[in-house]
Amino acid sequence: MGFYIQGPTKNKAAFIIVNYGGKIIAPPEKFSDIPKDVGLICVVDNGAFEAAAFVYDEKEFEAFGSSSDSDFRPRTWMTMKREDAIKLTGYDRD
Repeated sequence: MGFYIQGPTKNKAAFIIVNYGGKIIAPPEKFSDIPKDVGLICVVDNGAFEAAAFVYDEKEFEAFGSSSDSDFRPRTWMTMKREDAIKLTGYDRD
């Protein structure tokens, strides 16, 4: 199970920018490109709602970053302070 930032059902990226200082970035090529103090967020548009997932390690990066031929859901990649992502999502594995 993933760790998600709660908020409105749509426009999650804008919500994260306004409320938590998030920044939209180009899709990273690899997880190791993200500094250790930065939280990587992937906002996935599921149609009826958007989910803002905390991509906390390489395994999560592979799961959210690899769109298969059958998964064309739009994704918005973002960064924010890792400590904020941990607090907002309840992530407890560091």
